[in-house]
Amino acid sequence: MLSKSRSQFIRSLHQKKFRQEHGQFLVEGAKSVQEVLASDFQVEQVLATEAFYKENVLGADHQRTPVEIVSADELTRIGTLESNNAALAVVRTSENRPLLAEPHEIVLILDDIRDPGNLGTILRIADWYGITKVICSETTAEVYNPKVISASKGSFTRVRWFYTDLVGYLQQKNAQMPVYGAFLGGQNVHTLPFDPAGGYLIMGNEANGIRSELHSFVTQQITIPRFGEAESLNVSIATAVILDNWRRGFIA
Repeated sequence: MLSKSRSQFIRSLHQKKFRQEHGQFLVEGAKSVQEVLASDFQVEQVLATEAFYKENVLGADHQRTPVEIVSADELTRIGTLESNNAALAVVRTSENRPLLAEPHEIVLILDDIRDPGNLGTILRIADWYGITKVICSETTAEVYNPKVISASKGSFTRVRWFYTDLVGYLQQKNAQMPVYGAFLGGQNVHTLPFDPAGGYLIMGNEANGIRSELHSFVTQQITIPRFGEAESLNVSIATAVILDNWRRGFIA
């Protein structure tokens, strides 16, 4: 049975201030825990049901991670998921290191994406399209938020991120790399010849779009044309549509 002090510590990691204080975060559910055990993240401890441990004992031993057997009810009580009959991992956060676009690489820039579910889904979409670098404004949701980790479905282990002041970041980027920005009045993504040499894609806040301070860095405004009557697209869906159109240029 999990000790009271350990239970309290794990519950404290539901909150950002304690994640930052301890440099640790939670990964929950069978798929996500399997992914993090196979990744380069430093896993401090795994709490697992007996069934999950028996099925994944080699994965848990990969990092020589301490494993404690607990009940599904205990996992649910200390975690953030509505139900969890598999596992929970306590994981060390990674260092916030600068990331720049290499030739023939697409780098995603997120300006003030505040909804954790959207951020997690964007990480999953980036992973699907082979995007491994995501630059986040300082006001973008914290990537270690349990909702972000859950929504990414394990993609957080393959996509790297860098939180920074976007104005300063864009001032220092390679001037030869194009910067695409999602705007309502931009060029049609279905007909635009995206640069196959790579570049940056800025996606803005769900309600307000890209901040005016960043407009001067955008070399090509783009838009997804509307054919129906919907007021707007969810930012994660819009990211997927744009990346899909850009990737077609790589294939061609």
